[in-house]
Amino acid sequence: MPYDDSPPPVRRARPLTVAAALAAVCLTAAGCGGGPEAGGAGAAPPRHGADTASSTAPTPAGEQRPEPSGSASVEPAPRGPLSGRTVVIDPGHNPRNRDHTREISEQVDIGTGRKECDTTGTATDDGYAEARFTLDVSHRLRTLLEADGARVRLTHDADRPFGPCIDERARIGNEAKADAVVSVHADGSAVGNRGFHVILPAPVKGGGADTSRIVRSSADLGARIAGHFVRTTGSTPSNYVGGNTGLDTRNDLGGLNLSTVPKVFVECGNMRDPKDAALLTSASWRQKAAQGLADGISSYLKG
Repeated sequence: MPYDDSPPPVRRARPLTVAAALAAVCLTAAGCGGGPEAGGAGAAPPRHGADTASSTAPTPAGEQRPEPSGSASVEPAPRGPLSGRTVVIDPGHNPRNRDHTREISEQVDIGTGRKECDTTGTATDDGYAEARFTLDVSHRLRTLLEADGARVRLTHDADRPFGPCIDERARIGNEAKADAVVSVHADGSAVGNRGFHVILPAPVKGGGADTSRIVRSSADLGARIAGHFVRTTGSTPSNYVGGNTGLDTRNDLGGLNLSTVPKVFVECGNMRDPKDAALLTSASWRQKAAQGLADGISSYLKG
């Protein structure tokens, strides 16, 4: 499929209330039932496919490249509605994980058990890797948030040989005392499974994990992101996870279990479905995805 190289101009965030965000994600349901915490916890998660992308796979025109300055904001942020707020963006996986399969297979503590340090992620049939997608959307998201005055830090910027591991990703957000953390992903599910979903932390207490203080705030963050993502991208909530709400609650993700600050994961679409892949490989759609994330984060931070 051709890659789109014409990203649209940057737009500023538009506020949306929690009620409106929830209405947007509960598109066909009579309501969200018991809220974002109802159902989903402990359910079998969708599995990411293996990353079969070649290291020489084509780079989509319009993809934003890592900046040599590193992963944290280095210039003073302009004054804006998000001044004084800190956002950590966590680009899922790392393009170089594929060259370090032994290291990323090492088990780390996630509070309720042990899990692999990281994975390679998935890819489209044309070889566009999830790790490259997540970095590109994260760069676009950083630009939007910094334009509104936020201090933004990335957990990595393809500036390390692999990782960081999932426990370190959580620790980066915690140590930054972030007001919000968003982990950017794309799924690797079956053909025909389409749409986005936002993963919320379940109530977890065990080992080094205790999400009791972030469950409600993370659910608020996730609902606002879901509502804005629908509005801005035109995508629909997942037809295979979350009961058509666009929200899923899980207790098996170390990046959520170990977080002490509000945090969600966003699966922007399914790379293994041709129709979703056509969106994910489009620079203009990736800009819309970043805008939807930025609008949701901004709405949450403004209260």
